[in-house]
Amino acid sequence: MATTSLPAEPVTPHSETDHQPHGPLLPLTIGAIGVVFGDIGTSPLYAFREALAQAASDGLVREEIIGVMSLMLWALILIVTVKYVLFLMRADNEGEGGVLALLALASGKTAIGGTMLVLGAIGAALFYGDAIITPALSVLSAVEGMRSLHGIGPFFTEPRILMISMVILAALFLVQSRGTASVAKLFGPICIVWFLALAALGAIHIADGPGILAAFLPWHGVMFVADHGVLGLFVLGAVFLTVTGAEALTADMGHFGIKPIRIGWFFLVFPALTINYLGQGAFAIHALEAAQASGKAFTNQDWFFLMVPPAVRLPMVLLATMATIIASQAVITGAFSLTQQAIQLGLLPRLKIRQTSAGHSGQIYIGAVNWLLLAGVFILAMGFRNSSAMAAAYGIAVTGTMVVTCCLAYLVLRRRWGWSVPAAAAMIIPFLAIDTLFFGANILRVIEGGWVPLLVAGAILTVILTWNRGRRFIAALENDGAIPMADMARSLAARPPARVEGVAVFLTARNDLTPHALLHNIKHNHVLHRHNYIATVKTLRRPTIDPSERLEIVRIDDNFCRLLLRYGFMETPSVREDLIAAGDRIPGASKASFFIGRNNYAMSADVGMPLWQDLLFLALYRNAADPTDYYGIPHNRVIELGAQYAI
Repeated sequence: MATTSLPAEPVTPHSETDHQPHGPLLPLTIGAIGVVFGDIGTSPLYAFREALAQAASDGLVREEIIGVMSLMLWALILIVTVKYVLFLMRADNEGEGGVLALLALASGKTAIGGTMLVLGAIGAALFYGDAIITPALSVLSAVEGMRSLHGIGPFFTEPRILMISMVILAALFLVQSRGTASVAKLFGPICIVWFLALAALGAIHIADGPGILAAFLPWHGVMFVADHGVLGLFVLGAVFLTVTGAEALTADMGHFGIKPIRIGWFFLVFPALTINYLGQGAFAIHALEAAQASGKAFTNQDWFFLMVPPAVRLPMVLLATMATIIASQAVITGAFSLTQQAIQLGLLPRLKIRQTSAGHSGQIYIGAVNWLLLAGVFILAMGFRNSSAMAAAYGIAVTGTMVVTCCLAYLVLRRRWGWSVPAAAAMIIPFLAIDTLFFGANILRVIEGGWVPLLVAGAILTVILTWNRGRRFIAALENDGAIPMADMARSLAARPPARVEGVAVFLTARNDLTPHALLHNIKHNHVLHRHNYIATVKTLRRPTIDPSERLEIVRIDDNFCRLLLRYGFMETPSVREDLIAAGDRIPGASKASFFIGRNNYAMSADVGMPLWQDLLFLALYRNAADPTDYYGIPHNRVIELGAQYAI
C-alpha cells in the first residue's frame, strides 16, 4: 500500500546545523563515541596482525613494516577522515546518512528504479554481509586474547575460545528483544576508556622502534605496493581492515549529529587509533631486530595483546571483549535501522517492527533480522573457527559498500546539488579510485573466505530485486482497468446504495483510483457507510515528517474524501492514531472500520515473472507482516476483501 513517490525537495546542500539532534554537545559526543566508533575502534585487535601476516609470507624487513604502517595510516586519513568525516557527512538527507539515505537523496522526486535501485540494493545487501561478519570476527579476536594470559593461556584452546565466543554472541542476540536503551548509556564511557587504553598502550611502545614514525610519509606505502606486485595487493586487502566501520560515521548521523561525530573522531578516536597502530608497528620492529640479532626466525604474533604488560593483560582482555560487544551491538542496531528504511522505501517486504524504548525512536527490534543474523554469525564462527581465517571474508563487504556509496554520492552531486559533470567527477573519482583499488585487492581473497559476504549479499540482492519486480507487476495488474475514484463517486451519487451509519476507511496504494475493497463491499454487501475515506500511506524520501504535514484531506463529494498520510522512511506508520489525532477533521475516527484489499496470487508460467521468481515473491508476500499490524490498526476494526490473480 505504501508508495515511494514524493514531492520536490531542496536541491542545495543545507547548513550543517540544520536537522541536527538537539541537546548538550558533550552527552551527544559521548554517545557517538560509544555507538558510531565501536566497529572501527576494535580494528586494532586484528588489522595490523593480518596485514603484517600477508607481508611476512615471503620474509620481512624493517622497511616493509614501515610500508604496511604507512598504508594503514593513510587509509585512516584518506578514507575515514577526508571521504567520510569531511565530505560525505555533508551529503545527508535532513540529518540522516547511510547508503539508503543517499539513495533517497539521489533519487529526488523520481521513482526509485534502474541504476539507483540496483546501487541501493547492492549497498544494502553488502551491509548485511558486514553485519554477519562483524560480531563473529570482533568477539572472536577479543576472546583469543585469553591465549596471551600468563600461566593460563594454554588452557584456552581454539575449541574453548570458540565456545566462549558463541556463548557471548548468543547472549547478545537473545537480549535484543528486550531493548538496549537501559545499557546503551554505558557504551560511551566504556568506549572512552577503551580508546584511552589504546592510546596509552601504543604510546609506551613507540620508543621500541621510533623509526615507525616515518610511516607518516606516504611514499613508504606507495613504494611498498609498487615493489611487491600481487603480494602488495594481498597486503592492501588486509590493510583495509583498518577502516572497517567507517560507514557507521554517516549511518548514525541522525542519532547524534555531525558535530559530535567529528569532535569524537578528531579529538579522541583518530589520535588513539593512530598512536596504537604506531605502537604495534614499533613493537614489531623491535621484535624483528631482536630476532635478527639472535639468529632466530621472525614470527608474526598477536601484537596487540603482547604489547599489554602481563599485570594488566586480563583486564585488557575483558575491556576488549566489552568493546567488541558494543561494536557488535552497533552493527545489529544498524541492521535493524537499515531494514526499517528498506521496508519504508519499498525495497523489502513488511516485517514486524517493535519499539523497545518509549523515549528513543531509533530503538527498534525486528525478530526476523535478529535470528537470521544470529544463524549467520554461528555458521561463520563454526566454519572459520578463528579470527585470522575470518578476516579474509571481511573486507569485500565493506569495500563493496564504499564503492556503492561513492556512486550514489556522485548522483547526489549531480542531481541534488546541481554540480557539473567535470566538477562532480573531480570530487568523486579520487575516492572511487581508492575504494576500487581496495575492492580489487580484497577480491583476490575470495577463495580464502571472501565468497561468504558475496554469497550473503547475492541472496539479499535477489530478494530485493525480486520483491521490487513483483510489486511493480501486481500494481500494474491490479490497476489495469481500475475505475477513477471521481467517476465512482459520481456513479454512487446518482444511484446511491443502502447507507449505514459509521466511518469507513479504505486503504489503497492510489487514492485517485477506486479501491478494490470498496468495489467488493458494494458488490457483495450492497451498502455504503455514512462517511467514507480513501486513504493512502506514502513514504517520503525524508527520514521524518513534521506532524503538521502528516495528514492531508481532500473532499471528493458529500460521500467521499481522499486521505494522504505521509511518513518518513525512518518512521513506523500508525494510521489509526494519526486519524484520531486529526480530531474534528475526521469525526468518529476512533470507531472507524478499516477496509483492506487482501488479494491472493497464484504462479503462472504464461504471465509475469519466471516461475522461480514467482515462487520467491509469493514466499515473501505470504510471510510479510500483516498490514494491519504494520499500519497500526486494531484487528477488530479491520475487514479484508480481495480477489485472486495469476502472476
